[in-house]
Amino acid sequence: MNIVSFIIYCIVVTFTPGPTNIVILSSVQHHGARKTMGYVGGATVAFGLLLAASALLNRMLADIIPHILGVMQIIGSLYMLYLAYQVYTMGRTEENPRQSSGFVSGLVTQFANPKVLLFTLTVIPGYVMPYYSSPAAAFIFVMVITVIGFLAFTTWVVFGSVFKSFLQQHQRVMNSIMALFLVYSAVMVSGIL
Repeated sequence: MNIVSFIIYCIVVTFTPGPTNIVILSSVQHHGARKTMGYVGGATVAFGLLLAASALLNRMLADIIPHILGVMQIIGSLYMLYLAYQVYTMGRTEENPRQSSGFVSGLVTQFANPKVLLFTLTVIPGYVMPYYSSPAAAFIFVMVITVIGFLAFTTWVVFGSVFKSFLQQHQRVMNSIMALFLVYSAVMVSGIL
């Protein structure tokens, strides 16, 4: 197993912008770092559960995935469009819109995030299973990847906290940009382009 390639793959996928990371950045801007950590907790738990499911059900998933991938792409795209609307309208009224930054919202976002689904379905079978067959090894790798994901999410919280005043000064522009990134993600995931 090429451990360097494995770590680079995990870092690139988890740290690069995606629906979860964009929502984390937006949530820090509007709700603060402490409240956003609940969202991070939910996203991390879902990430770990998806990795564990991939490790445990790899053979069965290989048969099922071609049938449900299209449905998941549509559901994920629609959810990303909903998130884009929530991010775009944030801060435009006196009362903040009900964009959740809690545990359940983080959990739901991860389960509907096609980027995460594709990553979790490829990393264990592609990097771990060809070299390690024991359940203990799979568990260790699931935990390592989950920690990497948590570190990525937390990095976005820190980034949002450090640049919070800048983000708030340019709130409309930043909300529009983040919403456009989510719309772009939704279009790319849906397979329209």
